[in-house]
Amino acid sequence: MTDMTYPDRHHKERGVISGMMIAVIALSVLVLGLGSFGIWAYVSYSDASSDLDDKIAVAVAKAREAKGEEDEAKFAEREKQPLKVFSAPADYCGLTFQYSKKWSAYESEQITNGGDYLAYLNPDVVPPISNSQQFALRVIIEQKDYDDVTANYDGLVQKGDLKQSSTSSEGKSGMRLTGNFSKNIRGDAVIYRCRDKTITIRTDADVFKSDFETLIRTIDFNA
Repeated sequence: MTDMTYPDRHHKERGVISGMMIAVIALSVLVLGLGSFGIWAYVSYSDASSDLDDKIAVAVAKAREAKGEEDEAKFAEREKQPLKVFSAPADYCGLTFQYSKKWSAYESEQITNGGDYLAYLNPDVVPPISNSQQFALRVIIEQKDYDDVTANYDGLVQKGDLKQSSTSSEGKSGMRLTGNFSKNIRGDAVIYRCRDKTITIRTDADVFKSDFETLIRTIDFNA
């Protein structure tokens, strides 16, 4: 009877050992799995954190750049103040408008016995006068009828080189032209009727467009 119990005991011991081995193996697999997951999670977090840091750095750099450009633009506008007042002769409609103190003005000729009044404005120095030269502003007061002056641009409007619209300043209405006036001249112009004369004020380059928009809001003359 005693001999019959030993196999059962050994069998049970083997069963217990096998169960423990399975548990140990399972636990080892779980630990390895958790370790692998932890490593993956850490690497993913590090990559995401690094990517986020890069995005934040780029956003901060862009914000600083935008702020710098905004401050520079504000400084440039302050530098134009106070504005100067342009005045044409009284018998040439008494035209006035305000323009940047950084600009110089040049009257191409003195009006003594009638004729057209011509003036040119440009930052710092007014370059030599020519039809192809770009100026920040041209002022032309012609002894011509308004309809005759505006008719000169009909061909360019029909070709699509110029866009025509209406404009007004101080209650005075006129025509506005925007686009290519010639091969070298692309800008904006406003044209007004002044009794037997016609006023044309034009900028010759888009770089002066902001100044032009500010300037034309101050135009006044004796209609």
